[in-house]
Amino acid sequence: MLVLTCSYDPTADIVLRILAGRGVPVVRADPGAELHQGAALTARYGADGRRGTLSTATRTLDLDRVRSVWYRRPSAWSAPPGIAGQDADFARAQAQWGAGGILAALPGAHYVNHPWRIRAAEHKPAQLDAALTAGFAVPDTIVTTDPGQARAFCAQQPGGAVYKPLWNSPYVDEAGHPLQAWVAEVDPHEIDDAVAACPHLFQTKVAKGFDVRLTAVGQELFAVRIDSPDLDWRRRQDLLTFTPIAVPAAVRRSVARYRAHFQLVYAAFDFAVDTAGRWHFLEANPAGQWAFFPPETTGAIATAIADQFEKGHSG
Repeated sequence: MLVLTCSYDPTADIVLRILAGRGVPVVRADPGAELHQGAALTARYGADGRRGTLSTATRTLDLDRVRSVWYRRPSAWSAPPGIAGQDADFARAQAQWGAGGILAALPGAHYVNHPWRIRAAEHKPAQLDAALTAGFAVPDTIVTTDPGQARAFCAQQPGGAVYKPLWNSPYVDEAGHPLQAWVAEVDPHEIDDAVAACPHLFQTKVAKGFDVRLTAVGQELFAVRIDSPDLDWRRRQDLLTFTPIAVPAAVRRSVARYRAHFQLVYAAFDFAVDTAGRWHFLEANPAGQWAFFPPETTGAIATAIADQFEKGHSG
């Protein structure tokens, strides 16, 4: 089994301990960083077929023997130290399309998830379209670069509207401290011509009773009710209360259709549940976190993920 993730990933560690206890051979690597730190990746193609190797600081892996790949959270492809400008851009592109292409094309490997499936499922407009097709209840949403359209949409929402970033782009303040763009309520009068600078997502505010994070691993679903004093529950996670919750049959069916649409083995779904008990789809992260749940839920999800890898390992 091959695990592709960053060097510090305690979530991956939970699953790797389970696999170690089962005696499943595992190689962990972060090619985006390690290829400039002594690791090497080679693939050969010819009349006698295909073969390849991934060498890290501790071992050499025969890529033809990989039965499962966990594309967890590897570092972004980077250029070697000391290279800048166009040369760095060239090196990063070659790494993405070369090394990334090799690791995404291992014959017979069971991917959780395949990197190309992850990329397709990360775009919020694609998520919203797939959610509608799958039968989820989706809050009215607009993605626009037109300030007038944005103001009109927000003014038409009787319960108010919220703004959400389309992607969590890294931001820092003048002191270098990271900044986070949280989900926030929007007054139509606050919207100005800056909306024209890039696409913005505005959505009707759900009169929610609580949030739900639903983690799907294959056919298994693990849903947790999240009670928070904040509109965006991620903002102050020390104030959260987690409670396991049953998944309505209609939501189960929609989750299955959504996963099939994007060919995802794993996904973390976020829902806002309104005061009438209706589940509203907000987003689905194909590499979402889950290790912050209570130990029994975290352990169950880790075991389900390990089962997926061992399934691929055993064929």
